[in-house]
Amino acid sequence: MARDYYQTLGVRRDASKDEIKKAYRRLARELHPDINPDPATQERFKEVTQAYEVLSDESKRRMFDMGQDPFAAAGGGGGAGGFGGAGGFAFDDIMNAFFGGGQPGGGRGPRERVRRGRSIKIRVELDLVETAFGVTKEITFPTAILCDTCQGEGTAAGSHRTTCEMCHGQGEVSQVTRSFLGQVMTSRPCPQCSGQGTVITDPCADCTGEGRVREKVTRKVKIPAGVDDGVRIQLAGEGEVGPNGGPRGDVIVEIVQKPHPTFERRGDDLHCTITVPMTAAALGASFDFDTLDGTENIDLRPGTNSGHVITLPGKGVTRLEGSGRGDLRIRVDVETPSKLDEEQESMLRKFAELRGEDKTPGKFSPGHGGFFSKIRDAFGAK
Repeated sequence: MARDYYQTLGVRRDASKDEIKKAYRRLARELHPDINPDPATQERFKEVTQAYEVLSDESKRRMFDMGQDPFAAAGGGGGAGGFGGAGGFAFDDIMNAFFGGGQPGGGRGPRERVRRGRSIKIRVELDLVETAFGVTKEITFPTAILCDTCQGEGTAAGSHRTTCEMCHGQGEVSQVTRSFLGQVMTSRPCPQCSGQGTVITDPCADCTGEGRVREKVTRKVKIPAGVDDGVRIQLAGEGEVGPNGGPRGDVIVEIVQKPHPTFERRGDDLHCTITVPMTAAALGASFDFDTLDGTENIDLRPGTNSGHVITLPGKGVTRLEGSGRGDLRIRVDVETPSKLDEEQESMLRKFAELRGEDKTPGKFSPGHGGFFSKIRDAFGAK
């Protein structure tokens, strides 16, 4: 117990598991015998590995902190004996332990035969009324479903998977190569069983051993009120069945809102523009207007100018997150006639005469300080 395992790894006594793991990984890269065959380095590597074995195990670390021998219950002796690394572990084994390959010396083992299925993305086009108030849609799409004949096993009736003869059920094969670092052992998935450790000698005739078949399915999707263009709705577990009967993926429904002939959506509000005659804007008018909820009677007050906005509260889109609805905003565009017949022109001149807006001096007439006269004076016009 004279050795201080914390000092051996170069970490504090209150170091976390991640800090201990990082320290060991750094030292293992540097000291492993497959990379550095120097005898002194090998001895140092054994000490580092023994320190990691103690400090990465909660019960052993607790015993060490209390001054007890963490290996006493196991009959004494450290966990680092043997040539070639930690308990005889290959360098590849140690690296695999840190990068998703299991524990040192244990190998990666066979790959999971059952895997989750692929998720499917589907675009659904909706009109403005459907996005504003919500709708239930039926969508049909091709997907992979469980094979009814073999129920995902991939084998023909009465047959079963057999152990792979190449990897003997390990799911991987190893080879030793020489490099400038010395001998390095590497492992790769078994090419015969694709890393699964078992093979199908008599595949199912319907799914050819995959455990799933392709088919068109129809699903109902409830679209909530207020969805906007680009919103995605997830149907959990409605996607493809995974290989060998694995769990289903998801269906991701992406909303595409079609353009509306009248309204432009901006968030939860709707905007539009109406064009009214000059006379209606001047005298005022009342007219019917079609909203998403039906026909509304709109009063146009006398003297309305272009750019005036009429707001109908609560006539917009339902708020997706929250309560209530947005507003409908109607912009008024006053139309000035560009062509007049003789009678219309005569009446308009009389109207201008009554308002004092004919050829008599006014604020826009020359010599009265109007806007155009100021421009003329600035440029010295005659």
